[in-house]
Amino acid sequence: MVVEINRERALEIIDKISNFIVIRKMAAPAIMLIESLRPLNFIGSQLLYFFAPFAEIIFNPKEYQEFAALLENREYVKILIDRIDEIDHEMYREERKHKKLLRKRRINKIKKFLGFKTKSLN
Repeated sequence: MVVEINRERALEIIDKISNFIVIRKMAAPAIMLIESLRPLNFIGSQLLYFFAPFAEIIFNPKEYQEFAALLENREYVKILIDRIDEIDHEMYREERKHKKLLRKRRINKIKKFLGFKTKSLN
């Protein structure tokens, strides 16, 4: 049984997958993996159909089939990559700013210790 997927349902699944990946802080590896396998997305979806009888024991059968149908379309794969990047940027923006500030302070301390002239942060 092959499932057709409409755009609204595809976007809902993409959001669910994107949130799952970003919450676990796996956005960068996921984007790299998806980008590297993008030319093979149709083959990947067919592999998902092949393994469906076994995978549906673990996963929800309807959602599994919808995910396989989603991977057939290159547009949805591009949307998935963009959505993962967007959610990651939104969730961890403040954390990245704070780490960047700490990194600058650490570099300035090292420069001061070594005798280099530094610019003040203020």
